[in-house]
Amino acid sequence: MKKWLSAFRLRTLPLALSSIGMGSFLAAAVGQFNWSIFALCALTTIFLQILSNLANDYGDTVNGADSEHREGPQRAVQSGEISLGAMKAAMAIFIVLCLISGISLLYISFGLNMQAFLFFFGLGILAILAAIAYTAGRKPYGYMGLGDLSVLTFFGLVGVMGSYYLYTNSISLDLILPAISCGLFSVAVLNVNNIRDIESDKKAGKFSIPVRIGREAAVRYHVALILLGVLASCIYCFINYHSWYQFAFIVVLPLFSVNIKAVKNKTSAKELDPYLKQMALSTLIFILFFGFGQLL
Repeated sequence: MKKWLSAFRLRTLPLALSSIGMGSFLAAAVGQFNWSIFALCALTTIFLQILSNLANDYGDTVNGADSEHREGPQRAVQSGEISLGAMKAAMAIFIVLCLISGISLLYISFGLNMQAFLFFFGLGILAILAAIAYTAGRKPYGYMGLGDLSVLTFFGLVGVMGSYYLYTNSISLDLILPAISCGLFSVAVLNVNNIRDIESDKKAGKFSIPVRIGREAAVRYHVALILLGVLASCIYCFINYHSWYQFAFIVVLPLFSVNIKAVKNKTSAKELDPYLKQMALSTLIFILFFGFGQLL
């Protein structure tokens, strides 16, 4: 069980729940929160994140990114703790769990409204395919530097605006701002990971953004992701201003500053690795302060 829990990468789950949390807070702010929807949203998101982590473990081993040259934490398939066959079986189990949880969620949200049901079911299938195809398959898009765009889409736009719609059956264009904010912070977590693995990714032919632009430019990119994320939330609060409490998320800026400083100054993979979790937790704390600010 310990090896499987390690393969699940539980430290990534707070980030996965951030977009659901953002959408849920926004829905609660207009009086449309539902605990059943929240529970199934969270469960489906957790299953998707674990599926993505397992597929990443499997794909990076098959495609060579997880090799003896890798400087980050050793992965389950790479180390031989879990066989390729067992990992594929686990992926299949989590695909089924995603479908069961997701279909239950859509039924509670939409009932017999088949148009909305089928649209979101299609989004769910795309999310499953995106989770798998990031590093697994013949042409994994993560190896082409498209992981950032996928994270922005699914951890930002789809996660926030989609979960909001599940509660309210409506949407507002200004929600794109907090969605982008959440998405950019999630991309920043991926960017820390890719900066950490830049040398091993080069050798494996994995052309992430940091591999393409170099470490120095990747640090500037990291700063831009965080600053633009904060700016997007500030603009949303100015547009929908009703209380200065809405800007409570400003107290999280020192945590982001710590992360930026670490990415800039810590050059070894071992030193930088803890700041993936730190950035993920900082994002979740940001969402909590943002959300409570909307409710007060």
